[in-house]
Amino acid sequence: MVVKQKTLANSFTLQGKGLHTGVFTTMNFLPAPENHGFKFKRVDLENQPIIDANVDLVIDTSRGTLLEKDGARIGTIEHALAALIGMDLDNVLIEVNNEEAPIIDGSSIEFVRAVEKAGVIEQNAEREYLVIKDKIEIFDPKSGAEIVALPDDDYRLNVLISFKSKVLNNQYAVLNSIKDFKNEIANCRTFVFLHELEFLLNHNLVKGGDLNNAIVIIDKEVSQPELDRLADLFDHKRVEVKPQGILNNLDLHYDNECARHKLLDVIGDLALCGKHIKGRIIASKPGHGPNTIFAKALKKYIRDNEEKAPEYDPNKPPVIDINKIRQLLPHRYPFLMVDKIIDKSDLQIIGIKSVTSNEPFFQGHFPEEPVMPGVLLIEAMAQTGGLLVLSQLEGKYSTYFIRIDNVKFRKKVVPGDTLIFKLNLVSPIRRGIAHMKGVTYVGDKIVAEGDFMAQIVKQNENNKEILE
Repeated sequence: MVVKQKTLANSFTLQGKGLHTGVFTTMNFLPAPENHGFKFKRVDLENQPIIDANVDLVIDTSRGTLLEKDGARIGTIEHALAALIGMDLDNVLIEVNNEEAPIIDGSSIEFVRAVEKAGVIEQNAEREYLVIKDKIEIFDPKSGAEIVALPDDDYRLNVLISFKSKVLNNQYAVLNSIKDFKNEIANCRTFVFLHELEFLLNHNLVKGGDLNNAIVIIDKEVSQPELDRLADLFDHKRVEVKPQGILNNLDLHYDNECARHKLLDVIGDLALCGKHIKGRIIASKPGHGPNTIFAKALKKYIRDNEEKAPEYDPNKPPVIDINKIRQLLPHRYPFLMVDKIIDKSDLQIIGIKSVTSNEPFFQGHFPEEPVMPGVLLIEAMAQTGGLLVLSQLEGKYSTYFIRIDNVKFRKKVVPGDTLIFKLNLVSPIRRGIAHMKGVTYVGDKIVAEGDFMAQIVKQNENNKEILE
């Protein structure tokens, strides 16, 4: 089933203090165009720099996830990103006027409620998923964290946390579908051990902390006067320790709320790989450091699969057969270079050509050593790219080369080879110009590649061409 990209129907604003810096931040969440992704715009800085939600920009994970690009920073972004993924969004521009996102109540629930109120709309472009087809795993010796991704037909997560604490030892949380994020995960708050809180306070951290935006775990004997001093530091009414070893400043939403919040953090941090995920994530002792290490592993997996030869099953019916190809392309024998299309999305197309010894060009290239001319490999890729564009248009159109760059021929193509053409749109089509990257494979080997630019032309009733 084709899933379309989504953005906000309306903008919304959230405000509050950053947990660690104490700065007061306003976040404006705005609709964004197709293929935009999630981006942060520092409207308080000169030239209003934009910071992509990209794991390659992570510079610190000690107390949250911090991004930096060209000196502009935005931190503690994981709760907002988890909400955007959990609410099934793809494209959002987030304007911020300071260096840290507001902590609010320590969960994603206010972001989720604001998205619900603003509304979500479907866009025309197709969503491209990161589909986990192979086992991916990392182990972080520093923290003892282990994270694994396995194939699945939905985004599902299993999270185990383990601390050397009598109060919070082992907890386990499961999300059986990302569709359940709003009801099962979004309201789960961050947590902190009392000894950590004391350390942070003594080092002038958690400047924006509040006893209402974190579950405080009491893992040691503490006197009531000490608790009173803690409450005074946060300008909070007097607190006591509950039987389960937490402060009585708030009630738990779930017995395993801490594990559920760690699951929330995993979703937010893995959003930095740049795509919605189809797979099961199993995380033991996760944290922002291991999470972002794993997000980098996922991003590498995406890159490796983009370079990998597409899978070709000759038993599978084509998406576009030769008869439909003839309707879309004006080319005919001996210059029609694509036999069928086996896969197609809004941004990518996969085509096939079986090269036989009866190809007419082998009569002269070369009779004693038949080799398919490189210029015809370029033409075949261009025709495949033309099918990607023409199959999305209503009416009669043609495509014409206007530029070819970075062409490389890596291996001979000879009779008996099956060519697999993979063409990707590099950027959205604008003013009738399509820019594509093409790669041709035989088996798992690249035989040719290049960048193509074509002009899209509409034909009128008198068959005269009119530039769009």
